[in-house]
Amino acid sequence: MSDLPPALDRGNGPPQPKKPGQLPGWLRRTEAEQRWPAALAIAVAIAIHMILPPDLAPRPRWLLPALESLLLVTVVAVNPLRINREARILRPLSIGLVAVLSLVTAWSVALLVRALFHHGGLAPEHLLLWGGAIWLTNVIVFALWFWEADRGGPAARAEGRTPHPDFLFTQMQVPELADRDWEPTFVDYLYVSFTNATAFSPTDTMPMSTWAKLLMLSEALTSLVTVLLVVARAVNVIGA
Repeated sequence: MSDLPPALDRGNGPPQPKKPGQLPGWLRRTEAEQRWPAALAIAVAIAIHMILPPDLAPRPRWLLPALESLLLVTVVAVNPLRINREARILRPLSIGLVAVLSLVTAWSVALLVRALFHHGGLAPEHLLLWGGAIWLTNVIVFALWFWEADRGGPAARAEGRTPHPDFLFTQMQVPELADRDWEPTFVDYLYVSFTNATAFSPTDTMPMSTWAKLLMLSEALTSLVTVLLVVARAVNVIGA
């Protein structure tokens, strides 16, 4: 009998209930994942926002990066180690942090597109460097959205309250090939975001809910515009 929940069970007939110890890690209560991988990725995105040239950064120059840093420090201070509890203030702070990161990244993408069309003197190496940096922050931002929203967020997933995934990972489809304690962590969502931003479509992880599909669509579209415009402009400048 499959370890999958009823919504994913591929066998014939009604699935039989399983004891908590028999369920795979992503379906039962677990110790919860560590905070530092997501915090490190956020720190990288903030650092990129801080060093972007003035023409590609929202103004006032330091206001939004300072707000991002303040929110990150607050979230880490409230729950520094494992994300195993949902403090009333923590969830809004976490979502707010990702929202601010998204705002700065989207703003920078818009400024980059404007620069591509209005600044013919951009050096191709600078164009590729800053375009790649903005693309990387876009990957991080969408990885955070996937991570924060899938099945209610990291703390809710640790409680094992929701059996229906928003993202269907390979380990969920073929549980016999995965460790029984496996559950998705931030690195898994970062991988999903990276592959979606490079392939412009899902690869081995399928979006199941409407919001997950819309998020992946938005990321692929943003990545496609950024990559095509930056590469096209760089080739034009180099060939001139």
